[in-house]
Amino acid sequence: MKALTFSAFGNSDVLEYIEIPSPTLKSDEILVEMKAIGLNFADVYRRKGNYHLKGNPPFIAGYEGAGIVVETNGNSDFKIGDRVAFADVPFANAELVAVNINHVLPLPEAISFETAASILLQGLTAHYLATDSHKTVKDDTVLIHAIAGGVGQFLTQISKLFGANVVGLTSSSEKAKVAIEQGADHVFLYNEDWKSQILKTIPNGVDVVYDSIGSTLMDSFEVTKECGQVVFFGMAGGDPEFINPRMLMDTSKTLTGGDLWSYLNSREERIKRANQLFDWIIEEKITLATPTSFKLSEGKLAHDYLESRKSTGKIILIP
Repeated sequence: MKALTFSAFGNSDVLEYIEIPSPTLKSDEILVEMKAIGLNFADVYRRKGNYHLKGNPPFIAGYEGAGIVVETNGNSDFKIGDRVAFADVPFANAELVAVNINHVLPLPEAISFETAASILLQGLTAHYLATDSHKTVKDDTVLIHAIAGGVGQFLTQISKLFGANVVGLTSSSEKAKVAIEQGADHVFLYNEDWKSQILKTIPNGVDVVYDSIGSTLMDSFEVTKECGQVVFFGMAGGDPEFINPRMLMDTSKTLTGGDLWSYLNSREERIKRANQLFDWIIEEKITLATPTSFKLSEGKLAHDYLESRKSTGKIILIP
């Protein structure tokens, strides 16, 4: 089979589209012929050597995608031809992927392979943020960092679905327009005095801030109301400052950490959460921008486009 691989860490030039042996299935795995694969910043970080990788080179990145079952290895829950997807299976940047049966997500006919590869990681992240990290309720005011990104767009729509008011932060007026189209009530730019603008708009501060930047964590607390919450779930802008617990006590504010893998902890949880997303899409309660597609063989171009930060929708790879 062909796969997008790298044998050294570095920029996108280290990526190679080469022939490698097909996976050998374990007893609890099925073989999936990939139809669409989601590209994420985690794949860039793995290519650069910032994230832990198992095994030996050539390495294969990718954790998210959708396709068709081509071998069941005797697992009676699946048959050849079944449409499936996954959000947390390694080595996805390949024509064939061995998928543990506990990680398989049945794919409804109404959800395309491209849609599944576009929504699972980012959509499931937005789902746990709005339902577990902070239980969003009607009339909450939520602040979303990087609101025009993939998680930000889904989190905006889910928060509005729950009746919240949404405030966003982004880097350009073009991205602010995207956020407004997704339903955001107010969007401010990072290169402006956004803390003053937020507190002028919401004088008492917001109920919750979703911070995926990291370096902005103390700023996030400044615009959070007393007894409010900051959810820290990413470090796109670098490590945050250390938090003084005295500040939390004095203001009755809460800091919550967030990581998707803590919530995808069983087969039942994976399917339940994915089905909620699929239902919302089928019912047109949330919508997706058309993803930008690259051939898997054009992985270098896809990585370069993702790192340019020019994209506002999902980037997917098509074998």
